[in-house]
Amino acid sequence: MYLIVIGAGDTGSHLIERAVNDGNDVVVIEKNEERANTASAEYDCLVLHDDARNHDTLKDAEIDRADAVISTTDIDSTNIMVMLLAQEHDVPNLVSVVHDPENLPVFEKIGATLIENPQHLIADHLYHSVRYPNVSDFIELDETTELVELTVSKDAPMSGQLLNSALEVGSLPEGALIVALERDGTIQAPTGDTRIQAGDQVTVFTDDASLADAVKAFTGSEI
Repeated sequence: MYLIVIGAGDTGSHLIERAVNDGNDVVVIEKNEERANTASAEYDCLVLHDDARNHDTLKDAEIDRADAVISTTDIDSTNIMVMLLAQEHDVPNLVSVVHDPENLPVFEKIGATLIENPQHLIADHLYHSVRYPNVSDFIELDETTELVELTVSKDAPMSGQLLNSALEVGSLPEGALIVALERDGTIQAPTGDTRIQAGDQVTVFTDDASLADAVKAFTGSEI
């Protein structure tokens, strides 16, 4: 893919590295000279030290070739302007970091794929790591629901349980639903006849009210 990345700060740099290592054609636009020079030295891609809000800069980046424009700056107004300009060039994929939730409607009208403030995401992840140490990964779907990844322990209430009877016997809380299961390196969609085993890695959809009970059900540990 031909990708244009706006910004070579902390978020942009990780993205650039990943995109370049995956073999994509990447052009970086960075207004800060020091960051632009650093990116140019570290990554095998074209780096333009310029302002992405300028039409000529985007033309120099060959925006009409772009499969995606990804804006990672820490200023929402800049990200919005970049998305609007990219939209004018019919770039098929528009992606942007959003820092202020009040600006979400503007980005949504543009049709951009949105990435929540990375600092907030890191803070949430750190909090979950402390609050729920037995959760190996999580995705917050909205303010009240999330997906959590858990490894089933031998002494957990769900270990050895059939899914179609787990609710009846009280092993699985009502607000939790197993959406995927990985066993011996193979991912499967569980059915009512699936028997949970120790060592299984399960992905569970749960609401906040049932999260603590869901963690206990699969790990045997209190939160």
